[in-house]
Amino acid sequence: MPAPAKSTAATSTRRRTSRTSEAQRAKLENYYRQMLLVRRFEERAQRAYLQAYIGGYCHLNLGEEAAIVGLLDALDPHDYLFTNYREHGYAIAKGIEPERVMAELYGRTDGVSKGWGGSMHMFDVEHRLLGGYGIVGGQLPIATGTALALQYQDRSEVVMCTMGDGTTAIGAFHESLNLAALWKLPIVYVIINNGLGMGTDVAHASAEPELYKRAAAYRMPSARVDGADPEATASAALQAVEAARGGTPYLLEVMTERLRGHSVVDPAKYRSTDETTRLKGADPVVLFAARLLERGVLDQAALDVIDTETAARIDAVAQFAEASPEPDVSTLFDHTYATPVPNDSRRLPGSPLFAPAPFPGRPA
Repeated sequence: MPAPAKSTAATSTRRRTSRTSEAQRAKLENYYRQMLLVRRFEERAQRAYLQAYIGGYCHLNLGEEAAIVGLLDALDPHDYLFTNYREHGYAIAKGIEPERVMAELYGRTDGVSKGWGGSMHMFDVEHRLLGGYGIVGGQLPIATGTALALQYQDRSEVVMCTMGDGTTAIGAFHESLNLAALWKLPIVYVIINNGLGMGTDVAHASAEPELYKRAAAYRMPSARVDGADPEATASAALQAVEAARGGTPYLLEVMTERLRGHSVVDPAKYRSTDETTRLKGADPVVLFAARLLERGVLDQAALDVIDTETAARIDAVAQFAEASPEPDVSTLFDHTYATPVPNDSRRLPGSPLFAPAPFPGRPA
């Protein structure tokens, strides 16, 4: 008969394992809930664009859901995030309410940027999302400067700066990585490699298609990770963030799929039938749900409940955005600059720069 002490120890071990398992199950379920929320949000955004509720440019995160959730899980709430114009999911994962994100897409006053930014210009100081940049690579120098400011002030925050694969070909990419490496800045550069720069595949645009290897030119550590796996992405991102927090900048390449065109209006006719067929089996949300079923984390009934709850939430998000008022034209320039700028023009589009000269013979 086993000794009581051994029996107690075995029971304690089982309890610790059970607690760990439950914590992990909760984390995985939360990953799935976030991924599905981003998916349903983007699907509704596409629908709203086609219904003309959303104007301008609109680029969706369809296919990046696992990458978004994994990357943002590695950041602390006080860390800073810079993104490009494909950023709706990142804004939501950073903690900004989906209602405010959708209202911004609708151009309404309850939006993240009070309706004046739109799809490409999410910005929220409270959640430390500092853009949303419409210019390819425009976020890199600013993110690098933010990391320098954090270092200069001896603060503990880290900057994460995401970009598309096409951004690695521009000068600002190389200049930013070079300075970050020289000055040992607390920044993680993340390449979201979906295989296409608009309609050009990476192999035809980059002499070195394994983009993470570009960091070697700056003696910067780097890695590549499967962006369809939120667990793997979170683990790789945490390693990168910890390195940056210790003064070693990092380049992380996250391999994803772009399930639709470059933007909502892009029919992606440059894709072959075989590639379109392959993409149907590469959906990260479907793949992760199947993995949770296989591992016994969730059953089909639980997945159905999450789907129903998420659909209801997105309906409420769209209703909130539609009910939000449109901004008054008089507020167009209210937040152009953080502080007053001398000689800043307050003209509306089409207004003359100077008052028209008096016409001879006509009353002033």
